[in-house]
Parts: sequence; C-alpha cells; structure tokens
Amino acid sequence: MNTSQNHKNLSKSNAALPESLFNLPEKVLQFGTGVLLRGLPDYFINKANQQGIFNGRIVVVKSTDGGDAEAFERQDNLYTICERGIQQGNVFEKNTISSAISRVLSAKTEWDAILECAKNPDLQIITSNTTEVGIQLVQDDIKQSPPISFPGKVLAFLHARFKAFEGSKEHGMVVVPTELITDNGKKLEGIIFELAHRNALESEFIDWLESSVTFCNSLVDRIVPGKPSAEIKANIETELGYQDDLLIVSEVYRLWAIEGNQKVKNVLSFHQADEGVIIEPNIDLYRELKLRLLNGTHTLSCGLAFLAGFKTVKEAMQNEVMSAFVSNLMLAEIGLGIPYKVDDKVAQRFGMQVLDRFRNQNLDHQWLSITVQYTSKMRMRNIPTLLQYHKIYQCVPEYIAFGFAAYLLFMKAVKEENGKYYGIHAGEYYQIQDDKAEYFFTKWANLSSDELVTSVLSDKNLWETDLTSITGFAESVATFLNLMIEKTVKASLKSYLNKGELVEYSRA
Repeated sequence: MNTSQNHKNLSKSNAALPESLFNLPEKVLQFGTGVLLRGLPDYFINKANQQGIFNGRIVVVKSTDGGDAEAFERQDNLYTICERGIQQGNVFEKNTISSAISRVLSAKTEWDAILECAKNPDLQIITSNTTEVGIQLVQDDIKQSPPISFPGKVLAFLHARFKAFEGSKEHGMVVVPTELITDNGKKLEGIIFELAHRNALESEFIDWLESSVTFCNSLVDRIVPGKPSAEIKANIETELGYQDDLLIVSEVYRLWAIEGNQKVKNVLSFHQADEGVIIEPNIDLYRELKLRLLNGTHTLSCGLAFLAGFKTVKEAMQNEVMSAFVSNLMLAEIGLGIPYKVDDKVAQRFGMQVLDRFRNQNLDHQWLSITVQYTSKMRMRNIPTLLQYHKIYQCVPEYIAFGFAAYLLFMKAVKEENGKYYGIHAGEYYQIQDDKAEYFFTKWANLSSDELVTSVLSDKNLWETDLTSITGFAESVATFLNLMIEKTVKASLKSYLNKGELVEYSRA
C-alpha cells in the first residue's frame, strides 16, 4: 500500500485512511511484527485511537532483518485488517486500515535507536510475541548491541529508561507479553530479575524494577492466519482498490485477557474501546479454556490433518471424517480433562464456539504453520490435559492418543540440509520447524516404531514426566502409529472412526 498512490483509490473501498492519527505520540514498544500482534493488540490500540481514547502509537522492534520490514517502510507502516466471519448469526465483513504502528526498528542494526525510545516520557507499555520459546533464560550481556535474548533486550531497555529518568517511579512501565505460555508475565519477570543480578546491575535499579515496572500475565485469542492465499488477497485488493503487502485476514472473535489492577487499567486505557479486552485480577479461566480447547485441539490435530492431505483448517472441517475427529477430540476428551475447575456447560459452550470458528470459510489457516514448535506446544497445551483426563477417568483418551501418534509420524525427518530437517508426504518434502527436529531424526533412524514410542514417551526431558506410566497410553499410541504407517494417515483416520476395523487390525 503506497499511500501516495492510494489516497485517490481509498474512496472506492469501505476502509478509511486515518490521517488524523499519524501524529499521535509513541506509547508502546512492541517486540514482534507477526500477524497475531497486528491482528489483536495493535487492532485494539488502533480502534481506541479512532475513538479518541488511547491516543498513542506503537514502535515495533523486529528481531530479524528482511522479510516484511521493507513492506512496512514502503507502506508508511500502514496495513489493512480484514475481519471476516459470523457475528450474532449474521455475516460480518469489515476492512480497517491500521495506523497504530509508527515505525519498525531492527534490533540487529538499530539497537541504539531502540534504546533512545527509553527516553520518551510518553512510552508506558511493552508488548511482545516472540513465540513460545522466546521467554527463556539464557546467559546474556545487556551491554551487547543488541543482547542475544528477548528478555535480555527488555532488561537493557528498562535499564536505559531507569537511567534516562534517574530512577523516577512515575516513569515505570507496564509489560504485557502475549506468548502462549502459562503465567507469561510472571515468567518473564523472573527471568528479567535473574538477568539483572547476573549482569550485576545496581541495587537502585532492581528496587525501581520491583516498584515501578508491572509484569502482567495475558492471554490472546483470535485466529489470524499467516498471509492469505494469492486468490483471497487478490479478491480483497480488488474490493479495496489498492495493493497491500501487509494485509491480514482475521476472524471476528477477539479476546485479550490481561491480569491487572486499576493501575494497569489506567495505563491500558485502550480497553475501553472494545469488550474483547478484559482486565481482571485473575484470568485463569480464560487461559485454560483457550489453551486447552482451541490451541490444544489445533496441536493434536495439525500433524494428523496435514498428513491426511488437508492444507487448511476450513478444508479439514468440510470433511466429515476429519471434522468428526476434531469435534470428538475437543468435546469428549480435552473438554473433560481441563486441569482447572471449569463448569462442564461453560467448557461445552466455549468448545462449540471454537468449532464454529474453525469452520470460518474466510480464513486460510494452514495446518503446517500450526506445527511450528510442535513439541513444546504439545508439552504445554496437551500433556496436562492428558494427565488430568487419566487421573479422573482411569482410562486412555483415545483421540488424544491418536493425535499424538500423528505427531510422532509428522516428526519423522527423512533428510537434513543446512541444519534444517524435512519430512516427506505425498512425494513432497515439508520442513519440520521444531527445536527437537534433530532429536527425532536420530530416533527414527535408529529405532523401530514401537521402540520409538517407548523411548520418546518415557523421556522426562521432553514431557517433564514419564508418559509410559499412563496405563495403556504407550500401547494405544504405538497401535495407532503402526496403523498410520501401514495404511496411510487418511485411511487410518477412517479406520479409527470405524472401530471394528481398528480392532481387527490390532489383533492381526
């Protein structure tokens, strides 16, 4: 979207260019340029700005160069959010040009400019989405330009702010990470304090960090797939009357639950613009429902759906067999094993909403993109549910076991090139984007399928527990994995839903 070229075209669309918002002060430092951030937190901030509530823009920190960085510069940091779905039984479509982002800075080449932002008295908030492996403690020197890790970068920025305002408590910050891990704010806070001690930072700074910086746990829930297909993008751009290389499509449903008090509410004033922003002292219920029913179902279905030949979630939900698997997995097993006190009716109602969201025909949510960091997602999203289900019912949740078997098969790399690992499906290679790809490459090369199941499930380094101690689980996973190898995944899925055929295979 080149703004100079497209001003004259905007009158043809139902998206308006928010020129009056370009000069608002920068109030947010955001680590990450991904579609989830742009489609949810940035969406709320832009909406609040349009209503004259928050009146602040976002400085984005990009950890890597290239990619969409050039598109942001080319488009004056503007991009279109295209909401598509069903709202209160009616088809809902809305296109909004977001001006929430003021500029995008590279951590690699513009670290000094990022630290300069610490001197801005208007800046009050730090947000992030660095994937689920971003919030980890690694040895880091905050004097580096830039520090290696995401927590190291945040600490360096906060230290620069402390020095810029000479420890003024009025210039503290609210930090709201959106990474999908439990207690993301508290975990980031713990790492920040540990790094501060390891870097031998002054006690006055640590006191300021404790008294003036608030770390909030948060939960984001909105399906914002990656870049839409060329066909969908072309159709929308024809409707809009301009080209947008940063255009994103999202569902209508939106939730950003933030754990905070009245002080946090005052700083995050954009919450007044949309009921999808919830700020409460405890957000555990929202987290568990979303993490288990939506994300957990995605994780237990992604490898299976991909290997069964479905590219997108909506395509899978149009298939009677795959749709039945997803529904039964979510409602009959995951919903009954949530490791948190949830009313059954609340879980069922939320689950039905999620299924409707999965069926949204306007979203091209790629199963392959959901498999990124498959192992860590499986551990965080599904292992607690598996353990709780078995504890309550003393039996194997077979849909979970089936999805786990598909995960193991998806992780079967058949070649390595330049440190990247690839599986093969339908004669085509696919990249396994997982920190444990090398681990599985070695396992599959040296073990039989039965041996692999036992070895992987008993690995406490992966799961923080021995999954072979769950009576019957390893046997079920092995049976399903062998069925998939013998009959192909798509055929085994049909066999699984036809239990008679499955029993016959198991006895063979």
